[in-house]
Amino acid sequence: ITPRLIFISYRLRSACRLQRIQGHVMSTKAGSEVLFEKVGNAGVITLNRPKALNALNLTMIRHIYPQLKKWDKDSETDLVIIKGAGDKGFCAGGDIRAITEAGKAGDSLTQDLFREEYILNNTIGTYQKPYVALIDGITMGGGVGLSIHGRFRVATEKTLFAMPETGIGKRQPVFLSPCGFIICLTRQIVSLEKDLVDLKSPSNSDVAQLLDSYQEQMGFLYMFVFVGLLLFCCFRLFSAGSVEEIMENLKKDGSAFALKQTETLAKMSPTSLKLTFRQIQEGARMSLQAVLVMEYRLSQACMRGNDFYEGVRAVLIDKDQSPKWKPSTLSGVSEQAIEECFSSLGERDLKL
Repeated sequence: ITPRLIFISYRLRSACRLQRIQGHVMSTKAGSEVLFEKVGNAGVITLNRPKALNALNLTMIRHIYPQLKKWDKDSETDLVIIKGAGDKGFCAGGDIRAITEAGKAGDSLTQDLFREEYILNNTIGTYQKPYVALIDGITMGGGVGLSIHGRFRVATEKTLFAMPETGIGKRQPVFLSPCGFIICLTRQIVSLEKDLVDLKSPSNSDVAQLLDSYQEQMGFLYMFVFVGLLLFCCFRLFSAGSVEEIMENLKKDGSAFALKQTETLAKMSPTSLKLTFRQIQEGARMSLQAVLVMEYRLSQACMRGNDFYEGVRAVLIDKDQSPKWKPSTLSGVSEQAIEECFSSLGERDLKL
């Protein structure tokens, strides 16, 4: 086999690989992965990938964004409801495998998906009409973005709400809306949705009043007490000037809770832990728009680095649960490296 044939074969394999990546993200018929319907005066969005726990991809983002814009201007649409198909999850996050393959191949998906996802999140966060997310079941990553930024979130006893990014070497988004969650029972979701679409020209206070009538009082009391205790523990243990100080606080405390957190954090990417720590510090003083610009810069930094790909390999591909982080220790992560991740991308910065 001549060098030229080897080169041609390599180029063909590379081209096919890129086609598979793009096809994985954009291959379905328009609208099949996310459904839109008008029920009464309500616009209803259904994430329609139940076998993938409704994981969010670029196709879905590119359908949801213009539809939200259209309903926002439509005088006959009074509110928007978003939900997930199936009975297991609202949205289990983004399509990590596709992003990983695209990043390795240098495909523009790693820029396009994050850019358009954050623009969509900003649209949800600034939406003028009532926006209600029914997050029954697993809600992680991209699913958090589709729900937490809206005005109303309805959780159930089945809701699993999480941002597990540091475990795969990615930073963890930090902007949380000040409004809380309404808690109802899964069996009430159908009747709640019916009552929502039956509202006539509802204001935000009308929607809030209806949701409050479904509030599961015992569940709310349990969550209030549990979250209160958890916040007290977290404030005491996690109030520190660095990740290293947090680890030291946890080790000194010695409680079962603290030891469990120490064990969990020790498995995470040191770089991601330091990025997340700084995010939390800076994000607390920022608007949603400023946070999303920061998030986009960090997403691109993670795509340029090692730990995201290594985390995906260890957790999702080889499943050996033994990622080889670079650097492997907190002390090995320089302040210069962290600073570079937060630096402006110039013309490539997110524009909102």
